[in-house]
Amino acid sequence: MPISRNRRLMPLSTRRVYRLSFTMAISLAVAYGLQFPLPFLAPLFALILGAKPAPPLGLKGLIGLILIVLITLGTGLLLTPLLIHYALPTILVIALCIYLSTYIAIGKGKMLVGLLLTVGVTLITAAGIVEYALAVVVIQSLALCIALAVLSQWVVYPWFPENEGGQALEDVQFPSQAQSFWIALRATLIIMPAYLLTLTNPAMYLPVIMKTVNLAQQSSVLNARNAGKELLGSTLMGGMLAILFWCALDLLTNLWMFVLWMLLLGIFIASKLYQVFPSRYSAEYWQNVGVTMLILLGPAVEDSANGDDVYAAFMFRMALFVGVSIYAWLAILALERLRIHRLNRLDLSIGRR
Repeated sequence: MPISRNRRLMPLSTRRVYRLSFTMAISLAVAYGLQFPLPFLAPLFALILGAKPAPPLGLKGLIGLILIVLITLGTGLLLTPLLIHYALPTILVIALCIYLSTYIAIGKGKMLVGLLLTVGVTLITAAGIVEYALAVVVIQSLALCIALAVLSQWVVYPWFPENEGGQALEDVQFPSQAQSFWIALRATLIIMPAYLLTLTNPAMYLPVIMKTVNLAQQSSVLNARNAGKELLGSTLMGGMLAILFWCALDLLTNLWMFVLWMLLLGIFIASKLYQVFPSRYSAEYWQNVGVTMLILLGPAVEDSANGDDVYAAFMFRMALFVGVSIYAWLAILALERLRIHRLNRLDLSIGRR
């Protein structure tokens, strides 16, 4: 059996690299081949869902996930008419939803649910401002691409499985309740300015929302000391890989080469993520590199198909991504200083008593 032979001959970390990279490549091939709306979301979710070294969701898990997607993103549809007619109170409700979704992700460990709820109240409401039908299309695209990502995992996993018997999952250490509340506040303050900017011109700034939500999720595991290196560094690295990908694709532009370059760059990112090639950067750093590359590359491909100026649009998006990364870094620094100052004052007042 080739599957059992792969298990014997390949180290576990190598199997994980091939599993993730082939899943991303297959999902990209099917999404672009079948002309999904927003097809670049398929490899994006293949990366997000497949990065954790574990077997894919079963059929029941996939159905449950799709229901969660529709419910959480449907929240954005419900908020869209309110945002149009009652802007200020609805924006406050959206800020509260972002805060609660981050708390669910960090404090309760339900990262995907928190991410989808955040996307629902930000990306979907912003798209709904342009046109309600556009928001519906975005939800359909997200559901289709998430389902495709899981189906691609089903195809690839038997060839590059985990070890027999499976690894016992490590105990996840969740932050304390106070830390979770603080991290949720920090994420809200990172996302809201980008969201308000997006509302001024949703068609132009929608990729910024996706990037900012990813930054806010990444910042939940960072301290102020490493924030600049992780947030800004991963954004710049993702931009460089997107440029390299585009130049390579420009040599011969067709779907097969698109899939091939996705596979090769997916292998590079996954090998760093799983430490096959040692890296001083964390797995979260390399996952953010891949997410940034795909968020930049997908709209560039759409611009090319529509006859728009690809390079001007790419540089504009890259400048925005760098800007929001710097803002997220500065926000973390400022809020951490404020928190430390508050704790010092509290300790001092307790000491005087």
